[in-house]
Amino acid sequence: MTGTSAAASAGASAAAEGLDARLVVDRGTFRLDVTLGARPGEVVALLGPNGAGKTTALRALAGLTPLSEGHLRLDGVALNGTPPESRPVGVVFQDYLLFPHLSALDNVAFGPRCRGVRKPEARAQAAAWLERMGLTDRAGAKPRRLSGGQAQRVALARALATHPRLLLLDEPLAALDARTRLDVRSQLRRHLAEFEAVAVLVTHDPLDAMVLADRLVVIEHGQVVQVGAPSDIARRPRTDYIAQLVGLNLYRGQAEGHTVRLDTGPAITTTEDLTGPVFVAFPPNAVTLHRDRPTGSSARNLWRCEVVGLETRRDQIRADLAGELPLAADLTTLAAAELDLHPGAPVWATVKTAQTHAYPA
Repeated sequence: MTGTSAAASAGASAAAEGLDARLVVDRGTFRLDVTLGARPGEVVALLGPNGAGKTTALRALAGLTPLSEGHLRLDGVALNGTPPESRPVGVVFQDYLLFPHLSALDNVAFGPRCRGVRKPEARAQAAAWLERMGLTDRAGAKPRRLSGGQAQRVALARALATHPRLLLLDEPLAALDARTRLDVRSQLRRHLAEFEAVAVLVTHDPLDAMVLADRLVVIEHGQVVQVGAPSDIARRPRTDYIAQLVGLNLYRGQAEGHTVRLDTGPAITTTEDLTGPVFVAFPPNAVTLHRDRPTGSSARNLWRCEVVGLETRRDQIRADLAGELPLAADLTTLAAAELDLHPGAPVWATVKTAQTHAYPA
């Protein structure tokens, strides 16, 4: 083989590694049509509202839901039509689905046993995985004797014990309480960082997605609406759903220099000098509220609004406003009391130009 052909062959082999899929599933009036690609070692999170198609996509990857159209290739091998048990895929389900009559050790050993590994060797492999998960002292415990965090780690060990080329995690932290979730999220991030193949995480929790994933694929109504690194999506959301997840007010309009005329509503002055269709975003804590029209304010953006709702969020109050510009504003409990905010109260909202962010639509 010549040097050129060898290089070409190596390049083709590298390109074939990882996940290459177009998942099309028709279910009555719902149609999922999602394209996914990922390199070995990459963690991809599917993020979206309930009913968006995230779990359908995960089940299609696992072979539990057949494709209506499209393709599914893993490391260059087509998996269309391959039964679930024959795929090099590990799954961690939301409720873990551990076998209640088996110990933690035998739950983990179950995967290797199904692939023909003799019982002593399978149990030895399982013991090694439990040690890696910090669960050696729980090897003999049945699932009912495990905490939520321990059960999650056993389920992860069981999935990894088969050395999958694709690891699927369906809301892996959803069953945990808030305190346990924080600890297990940190542990899961470490284990995923060590995983050498492709991992796909399904979640509706933006924090899980931001912490665990290298790349986000946002799905709405069965379609991909945005793809990118967590930091990029957090800074430049392209739909109202994403903006709400990352905590931004989001608008769309036409830019003429530093002025963006919104498709519905007034104009917003921005720091960016752009032309054409754009999005404008700013956080709720950038909004300042006044009961009377402010005089001498340096804010270029000023709108008359009305309070339509108030919500306590930790040590802050989230005010939902309607009027010239519908928006959300965050303020302290003291500020809300001093302004005598209540549903129906008229207010003026200001946002400084420097606190806005405009980017091409």
